[in-house]
Amino acid sequence: MMRLKLPNGVTTSAQTRYLASVIRKYGKEGCADVTTRQNWQIRGVVLPDVPEILKGLEDVGLTSLQSGMDNVRNPVGNPVAGIDPEEIIDTRPYNNILSHFITANACGNPAFTNLPRKWNVCIVGSHDLYEHPHINDLAYIPAIKDERFGFNLLVGGFFSPKRCAEAIPLDAWVPADDILPICRAVLETFRDLGSRGNRQKTRMMWLIDELGIEGFREEVVKRMPRQDLERAAAQELIKKNWERREYLGVHPQKQKGYSFVGLHIPVGRIQADEMDELARLSDDYGSGELRLTVEQNIIIPNIENSNIKALLKEPLLHSDRFSPNPPILMKGLVACTGNQFCGQAIIETKGRAVKITQEVEEQVSVSQPVRMHWTGCPNSCGQVQVADIGFMGCMTRNKEGKTVEGVDVYMGGRIGSESHLGDVYMKGVPCEDLVPVIVELLVEHFGAVRREREDDEP
Repeated sequence: MMRLKLPNGVTTSAQTRYLASVIRKYGKEGCADVTTRQNWQIRGVVLPDVPEILKGLEDVGLTSLQSGMDNVRNPVGNPVAGIDPEEIIDTRPYNNILSHFITANACGNPAFTNLPRKWNVCIVGSHDLYEHPHINDLAYIPAIKDERFGFNLLVGGFFSPKRCAEAIPLDAWVPADDILPICRAVLETFRDLGSRGNRQKTRMMWLIDELGIEGFREEVVKRMPRQDLERAAAQELIKKNWERREYLGVHPQKQKGYSFVGLHIPVGRIQADEMDELARLSDDYGSGELRLTVEQNIIIPNIENSNIKALLKEPLLHSDRFSPNPPILMKGLVACTGNQFCGQAIIETKGRAVKITQEVEEQVSVSQPVRMHWTGCPNSCGQVQVADIGFMGCMTRNKEGKTVEGVDVYMGGRIGSESHLGDVYMKGVPCEDLVPVIVELLVEHFGAVRREREDDEP
């Protein structure tokens, strides 16, 4: 597997075609995934081909430098940044600044290639909190102080097998021009002081716990250029109780006469021919640009309104994939790689998530969005703790006592201004028994109505 750096999830048709050409040669093993950090992962790559692939990435303006292991992961932002009529700030330039710093302009930055553990960062750009700031190690929240625009800071959000924690306020504000010094100072604090012992206790929140939030802040201040850091602004720009907007489907841009179209990719899995087709659509109808989302979907921006009808008639959008208006349960489905390609995953996730969701949709009618996330192991790359219903892979025993693939079921996760991490609701449910369990949860907690079946009729 090869992971890229794709700040803010923005990519081009040329880049997409190149990635398609890479995975095509690997047959069944060759595919790509849209990740929960607005990024591409390409699969099937064999080691002898890597030098040539890296050269090709460079030729189309991409890099895979410092994208895995104990590094800073892909900087996340508003997927409709710069075209969003309701945005607070365009997050793209800020995330580009962070990404260029982290990788030293794609040359490699040895200062941050060996952190105690991986580290996630995001810039919030809208009231919708598409970026999920509460699960990032460092999150920039737009705020005004003394009539100056800048950001309040959250720190420490993470998932791990040992513990999951929401980010907490650092009681700090930086002007927009200082996003880089504070990022460097927080990273250096983590690098210099973070534990490198038990890897289950090496994410940055463990260091915050050890020092206390004020002690951690003091260490950050020591590493700021002027050894100074303003206290948090009282006036955050995020509106509370904001109803999160849907980005799938057709939506007007802030640019008059243009719209963007969000397309659903079931669990983010995509093949080479599909990538080529998306690149063609972005060229023919848009500006040759594509946007990836943390929900593993894709957006085509900058479409003239006069071309929308033609785009919606394209065959790709009328398959069971890439729909602008997918079934309501499929719309909220997220899944990690699973044990098909990941050595840490306990169970298969992507294919199973789609199959089980389709079976559930045949049995119930749901009128409200329900976000269901799957993750193959406790590392929670599928982010089950933020889902309405989450499924974490485990091994369990079925009714006959046989060891089978199963899940722990999580409930109660929330995103947005009232974010909350969900908790374990049921443990050790065999995957073969999940459909009736999910049906019951949807009926009991989400107002779903059971469909009448032919064998139920008199």
